Amino acid sequence: MNDGQEKRLQVGLSGWGDHPQLYDDGARSSDRLPMYSRHFPIVEMDNSFYAIPSPEQMEKWSNAVPNDFGYIVKAYQGMTGHTRGNDRNHYPNAKLMFETFIRSVETLHSAGKLRTVLFQYPPWFQCERKHVEVLKRTREWMRDYPVALEFRHQSWYAPEYRQKTMDLMCTEGWIHSIADEPQAGLGSVPVVLESSMRQAVMVRLHGRNAEGWHSSGQPNWREIRYLYRYSREELEEWKSWINQLLKQSDQCWVIFNNNSGGDAADNAKQLLEMFGLDSGPAPLRQMDWLDEDIFVD
Repeated sequence: MNDGQEKRLQVGLSGWGDHPQLYDDGARSSDRLPMYSRHFPIVEMDNSFYAIPSPEQMEKWSNAVPNDFGYIVKAYQGMTGHTRGNDRNHYPNAKLMFETFIRSVETLHSAGKLRTVLFQYPPWFQCERKHVEVLKRTREWMRDYPVALEFRHQSWYAPEYRQKTMDLMCTEGWIHSIADEPQAGLGSVPVVLESSMRQAVMVRLHGRNAEGWHSSGQPNWREIRYLYRYSREELEEWKSWINQLLKQSDQCWVIFNNNSGGDAADNAKQLLEMFGLDSGPAPLRQMDWLDEDIFVD
């Protein structure tokens, strides 16, 4: 790839706090984000799914990374229906919730570091007219901010609805988030190699742990669901698919979410090397700076 192509493909991870192979020895938690940004130009901010960060916190995260670094901010879970309306004590109505979220991401947006807001809908959000209306209302409330859309119910890509789903994304201005995940019933979606926007397309690699995919309800379900390491053959397949997607969009953002066993960072660097791209520096270990000569009299 040449320099122009390198900017078109950006590879990163879901979250920056749980990838020890990226951090120098003795690194504090506050050091992790700047260290992460030495390795990858983009990150999926997943803590925003659990609580909307304050604008002040967003400003700290913005200042901790280079000017060309990008954030994919995951929409708060109340905005995608994951809470089933159980957050009324914090947000009396949905419109207020969205306005609070927009104030939060505006800091990143004004700094040029917001790539998109990712709306990942739950498995019970199937292809129905009422849910299409939810998507239209959500797009309206998000104003001109870039948004990406990922489903977890197969009905959106059923043969009779697939083209209508893609047309909806195109018409309403949704960036398609393509999921790589186990094919494990209605609560998972197939790989659909189509871009809805010339601006960008997104890929999220969740792993292919079919046995653990439906582990919700167990105390450690996240650790089970995303425990997977992609083989070289699987990554070679994705290399070919990414090249197809880059013919449809100006940029392709690839996020590895197979975090449970520490595989995401290794797989991401492996993919970068396959494309001939810089896979980042080696973390500084304590012995790296020791020179044997200092022990010589």
